Amino acid sequence: MSRTLHNISVELNEDLSEKLKWMFPEHVDFQILKESVDARSRKKAPHFNYSVQLFDKGEDPSPPIINPTKLNYSGPPLLIVGAGPAGLFAALRAVERGIPCHIFERGSRAEERIKKINKFWRKGELSPNDNVCFGEGGAGLYSDGKLITRIKSPHIPYVLQRLVQFGAPPEIEYLSNPHVGSDRLRRVIVPLRKRIEELGGQFHFNSPVVEFISSNKQMEGLITEKGETFRSPHILLATGHSANDIFEVLERHDVFMEPKDFAMGLRVEHKQQWVNKKQYKQAWDHPKLGAANYKLAHTDKSSGIGVYSFCMCPGGYVLSSGTESDGLVCNGMSNYRRNSPFANSALVVSVKHSSNAPLMHGMEMRRALEKSAYESVQNAGGTKQLPAQRLTDFLEGKLGPMEKTSSPSGVVPVRLDELLPESITRNLAAGIAKFEEKMNGFICSEATLIGVESRTSCPIRITRNSESFQSISHQGLYPLGEGAGYAGGITSAACDGIRVVDKIIESLATTSEQDLPTLSTHVESP
Repeated sequence: MSRTLHNISVELNEDLSEKLKWMFPEHVDFQILKESVDARSRKKAPHFNYSVQLFDKGEDPSPPIINPTKLNYSGPPLLIVGAGPAGLFAALRAVERGIPCHIFERGSRAEERIKKINKFWRKGELSPNDNVCFGEGGAGLYSDGKLITRIKSPHIPYVLQRLVQFGAPPEIEYLSNPHVGSDRLRRVIVPLRKRIEELGGQFHFNSPVVEFISSNKQMEGLITEKGETFRSPHILLATGHSANDIFEVLERHDVFMEPKDFAMGLRVEHKQQWVNKKQYKQAWDHPKLGAANYKLAHTDKSSGIGVYSFCMCPGGYVLSSGTESDGLVCNGMSNYRRNSPFANSALVVSVKHSSNAPLMHGMEMRRALEKSAYESVQNAGGTKQLPAQRLTDFLEGKLGPMEKTSSPSGVVPVRLDELLPESITRNLAAGIAKFEEKMNGFICSEATLIGVESRTSCPIRITRNSESFQSISHQGLYPLGEGAGYAGGITSAACDGIRVVDKIIESLATTSEQDLPTLSTHVESP
């Protein structure tokens, strides 16, 4: 009979399989349930901690395939706006459960999107609908493929299992810090799309949604930029944290939204070798360990303002990831092997929303900073580059020669300490000083700050009912994912998409088809 064991410690010079054979010779096979690196001790070398399931002869160690219950459904298809993690997994869950859907994506298929992004990095020619934020795969496609999440969702195993089925590395199902890699994640998208299409999903690429159809606070359909009209009583909104135009459309329809806290700052880049030495000490170059990461945070007790690292990318790159021609944004990513000589992470300051400020205040603040970043590069003689400043120069309020960086767009020297709002600069500098206390050497002349990190999250929440997951103001509108304020990363966004679809199915099970709104399911061409 199988048995589960936890906290099995394996040294770097040991082999898990051999150790299990020696400890439990009566068992013939095993499955890893969890693997993590423990590098906390200052005296001992890092080691691995495992949870495993042991199996006897004749027992199957492979995990069961998670297949959701299928519904006998003949109603109108779901309309899903956005093909990022939330939208794609909402679509996958829907079709696997027998409900057809239309998926509307403002950008192109991943294969075409990648070409346009590479052109942008080389030549600075930005496509407004195919960039690091928009296009099939959403912003998650260029975010390192990190699957780390703080949520405790029962849907996480389903998400990880499906990603592996579509080509993600198998170890993501048990690593404590699962990571697909941006290069591998791009390979996952195509079979995921094909699976959705095989089961009844229909994609509409290069089809920005420009209007919604509503009557008496009931959402009934949408209109694309091509002039096509689609109708359904179920519209799932998964447009991500950068679709400013969608918020403006929702505001016209009096959809209830509210401002929420967000964060702004910069991205810091160190040599990966330095991070490895700080975290792994004498074992820093051990081949089993790979690129090390870090997580830092500080909260000022008097103001309550937090400064923290976010989306840390070991062995990664700093990318230009804006969506507007006169604005600059940066983001980080790593490929699967994490073999860049640089490590980068966002360093951001929490921005509290004001109850007296207009709904779009956070969006306007974000856009103003991005525009200032763009203008600073132009004024410095740059074109497509990102603004940058040595970390020591930022703290000393001066501009000096630049270090080499990982950014494929290149960088130009800019006074980032003057570019950021004064309060952000002040709190960021104070936080960095605290990080130096926790991680000696964090402040060094080889560290570079790159700007601006302004899209860690969306400053607006499209508030939904906690029971039905519909907008609290409009029936039939289901806000989901990061852009609606209900997720923060690939895994949580995917899980949220699944939750919403399951909730819709739950409501369908208690609603007869006669009670559904009578809406046309065909396309009305312009």
